[in-house]
Amino acid sequence: MSKKILFQILSCLIISISSIHVLAQSTQRERLSLDKGWLFHQGGIPFPIIRGQGQTYATSKAGSATGAAAPNYDDNKWPRLNLPHDWAVEMPFDSKENVAQGYRKRGYGWYRRSFKLSPDDRGKYIELQFDGIATNATIWFNGSVVHRSWSGYTSSYIDITQLAKYGDDVNIVAVKVDAEAHEGWWYEGAGIYRHTWLVKCAPVHIVTDGVFANPVKMDENSWLIPAEITLENSGTATADATIEFTLYDKKGNKVAQAQTKASVSPLQQSTASIQLPVQKPVLWTLENPELYYAKTTILQKDAVVDEVITKCGFRTIAFTADSGFYLNGKHVKIKGVCNHQDHAGVGVAVPDALWEFRLRKLKEMGVNAYRCAHHAPAAEFLEACDSLGILVIDENRNFNVSPEYIRQLEWMVRRDRNHPSIILWSVFNEEPMQGTEQGYEMVRKMGAVVKALDTTRPVTAAMNGGLFAPVNVSKAVDVVGFNYQMQSYDRFHKENPAMKMTSSEDVSAFEVRGEYVTDRSRHIMSSYDKENAIWGSTHRAGWKAVAERQFLAGCFVWTGFDYRGEPTPFTWPSASSFFGIMDLCGFPKTAYWIHQAQWREDINVLQLVPHWTWPRDSIGKNIRVMALSNADSVKILLNGKMIGGQKVDQYEMNTFQIPYQPGKLEAIGYKKGKEVSRFKTETTGAPVALQLIADRKTLANDGHDAMPITVQALDSKGRAVPTANIPVEFEISGGGKIIGLGNGNPNSHEAEKGNKEVYSMDWHK
Repeated sequence: MSKKILFQILSCLIISISSIHVLAQSTQRERLSLDKGWLFHQGGIPFPIIRGQGQTYATSKAGSATGAAAPNYDDNKWPRLNLPHDWAVEMPFDSKENVAQGYRKRGYGWYRRSFKLSPDDRGKYIELQFDGIATNATIWFNGSVVHRSWSGYTSSYIDITQLAKYGDDVNIVAVKVDAEAHEGWWYEGAGIYRHTWLVKCAPVHIVTDGVFANPVKMDENSWLIPAEITLENSGTATADATIEFTLYDKKGNKVAQAQTKASVSPLQQSTASIQLPVQKPVLWTLENPELYYAKTTILQKDAVVDEVITKCGFRTIAFTADSGFYLNGKHVKIKGVCNHQDHAGVGVAVPDALWEFRLRKLKEMGVNAYRCAHHAPAAEFLEACDSLGILVIDENRNFNVSPEYIRQLEWMVRRDRNHPSIILWSVFNEEPMQGTEQGYEMVRKMGAVVKALDTTRPVTAAMNGGLFAPVNVSKAVDVVGFNYQMQSYDRFHKENPAMKMTSSEDVSAFEVRGEYVTDRSRHIMSSYDKENAIWGSTHRAGWKAVAERQFLAGCFVWTGFDYRGEPTPFTWPSASSFFGIMDLCGFPKTAYWIHQAQWREDINVLQLVPHWTWPRDSIGKNIRVMALSNADSVKILLNGKMIGGQKVDQYEMNTFQIPYQPGKLEAIGYKKGKEVSRFKTETTGAPVALQLIADRKTLANDGHDAMPITVQALDSKGRAVPTANIPVEFEISGGGKIIGLGNGNPNSHEAEKGNKEVYSMDWHK
């Protein structure tokens, strides 16, 4: 996006093109998308009341589910939709609903889908996969309960081999979603909001998430991939197999190969190990995130029966107690943000392409790290972080050591441990037990669970208290995470000089994009970086506290984007947060350019805020102007006349009081006396036209691709009008579809899905 589009009138629409989507297949394994063609019913459906002995007996048997879970249930009147799906974002705002969930009704919902399996699939291993269902779910397959999901962020892998039907017989999946349950204090959405898959494998196959291939450095030029491959045998006899493990570079050139043997008993699993030496690989860095591809091939009698491709990256990470974080032996100050997973128009049902869009906007700002707050993210998000070169804190949702929640923690580590982007496992966020013996013991156990699966990354926990209790969580982690503890950085480091430290969450400042006067009666916070939560700080103060302390690895600002729910410091009618460096659409606020000026050393940054289009009664009145720059000095001109100049303050930035006169306000940045940057903002006229700016030139016709399109108002000279506040209606023709609308206003109650025929969006409604 060009800078000229980032103004108050901005709205966004997100479009996609529908098509059948099937992933490319390897020799025997098939992983087919099940996203299309689900039937949906919003609301609960009571199960039939059964009192008779015969009925009670019959419905207690396998395959005999009743009600909407029954295979023969009449769902002909249910509407058809495609996944991912979040029904909460479609609901109207209601002041009686939960403020933390953005005042959206959630409730219950049902999904049903049918499919057939070829007779050729008989004897194969068959698995259903649900990447994420908000929040709890019960899943039936052909009338039998096959799984219960207790977390909206944990995937479900369901073996349906023994229950599957073939040929003309239809298989029925039914899912009851309980979105009344909640896990977080933010908007969590409702429904099957991540992808669904049908996996078909040979009887001897690699289990889901069954390859661990994280490279380890041995010496200056030598690396080793100590691969672990877990096989499963759904067949009837013990099977012998050959495992080939081959590494390829990004061009497809073979780099190294190793082989081993394995034997798997029927209905059992077996884990094999392979040591693959690699010489002088290209390293994964933030600037050049080089990825390699490990192909694990299973052969029986020289025939390939299964293959899995695993991406990996060669890099080292290290945290130190005195100088912070190192990537490949090079010191890196972590410049991170925390984020929830919803986006304008789509809620939590985020298309894959929007992950790349959001991360790209963050990286343009200077972000090099991302904390998944406060749960495991979508797999596609982590793939984008690997490709773009962004470090990740992968965070566990529930602080609980009971078997179910340990299983969820193990799932997260198994699924994600091959991603070179991940540098820390976080076991909790801001738990009341953090300063107690019980909390310490829980983290000690959870840390051991993580280390049993991955010893290459440290464990952390995001603590907002309890740091100085005699027994506390900081003594059970590898890296201590500080949430809003600026006042404790120096004391803790002095008392614990051997402990490694990072800010895991900080700032919590308030801004509304395009607003420059705080008006609490209207729930407006100015975008001058002057307002912050009582527990937090301004963006400028938060970064200064981290930047000046070498022993701190870095920071994670709350938050990169606004998010629904938690509309601090207000409640109704505000429905989303004010914390974001960008709004819900991804349009920058002032904080964006503050951090870009502080964090980007590779480009010359210069931006003026606010705009220069004010009412005529503002003429002669002082306007507070901020110059955000990484130059040595900056000077300001109004209509060609010098207003003043200042040496750039790298932390506070620079402020000028300028009497308003319509025209052109300019800033010029200098380094070593030489002009290196220039920015201007002009007084615009009335809006007379609209401009649509697509994020990309094309959409892939794969049924999943999507892109945001920015809509801005222009004056008669083609300039974006920053104060325009007009309703806009949207229509679309052709193969695309509008899947969501947004304007980034935390106080807006407009429908993000629009009307049936005409979509509308206004800034203030």
